[in-house]
Amino acid sequence: MRVLKSIFVLLITLTFSSAYGQYTEVINSNRPGVSKSAFSVGTGVVQFEAGAFTVKEEHVPLKYEVSGFGADFAIRYGVLFEQLEFSLDGVYQNDNITFNNAAIPVKDKRSNFKNVTLGAKYLVYDPYKNAEEAKPNLYSYHANRTFQWKSLIPAVAVYAGANFDTKNNPYTAPGIEGFSPKIMLATQNNFNGGWVFVTNFILDRIGTDYSDFQYILTLTHSFTPQWVVFGETQGISSDFYADNLLRFGGAYLWTQDFQLDTNITFNTKDTPTVFNIALGASYRLDFHKDKKIDNGNGNDGNFEKKKKKKKKKKKKEDDFDDSNSDNL
Repeated sequence: MRVLKSIFVLLITLTFSSAYGQYTEVINSNRPGVSKSAFSVGTGVVQFEAGAFTVKEEHVPLKYEVSGFGADFAIRYGVLFEQLEFSLDGVYQNDNITFNNAAIPVKDKRSNFKNVTLGAKYLVYDPYKNAEEAKPNLYSYHANRTFQWKSLIPAVAVYAGANFDTKNNPYTAPGIEGFSPKIMLATQNNFNGGWVFVTNFILDRIGTDYSDFQYILTLTHSFTPQWVVFGETQGISSDFYADNLLRFGGAYLWTQDFQLDTNITFNTKDTPTVFNIALGASYRLDFHKDKKIDNGNGNDGNFEKKKKKKKKKKKKEDDFDDSNSDNL
């Protein structure tokens, strides 16, 4: 029973740390969905997120089909402040488009980046920062799964970036090239029981003739410390392309710095129909260091506490054998 209690306390502590802090003991990836969380990876963390996906589309009214593959990537870096994160992300696609509206089908091969964006995200509001009610109850499983009204107040982050589009890109609207701004508002609610709800509201390629608005709503649930499932809806509205995409999938935490994921994407219309299967992974290089607090004498605020702890530890080593490790 003592071992089970220790495991329970550890799991609750890790869940609390993951939900309400910037830096977490385990990797905090935006995958397997496409939304961005409100929280950063934490200072000193370089994180890589990438995936490969199949492409299958069919436009019934215009009588064309698209088949191929693609890859998406993101590089995230936390620096200067716990709330700040810089990122570079993009999507590359390689496919064949076949037009069936003539006696003889016409096939064309295409490839390019659908988007490449460099930007920064900053957490402007965290409702659980230093909140007493955010602390977990380490002795009650039921208390940590009870609904809390404060969880309805989301964390809020803002994002600003710049797209770069090449000339004559087959995946962008005519005339779109060079740099264009992108802004986003991201919110995140962390509910008890392993539920997380993320929203993104995006204005993309601002100032061009084909700027678009997108929204992404993502709900995830971790039913064990390693396994997570999610559902997501993405709406896209512009004069060039409009769609409502649905995604479902899951992720597996292989180690504290490495995650695997998979998902499927589809829609419910035929202009065109969309069905993609994706596999991905996330990995981080963790150079994070806890910030030290200077108390004015050149030492951090915990200096005396550390000194006493060191003396106490030395005394225990003199008085007891190695069996005291069972108390950790």
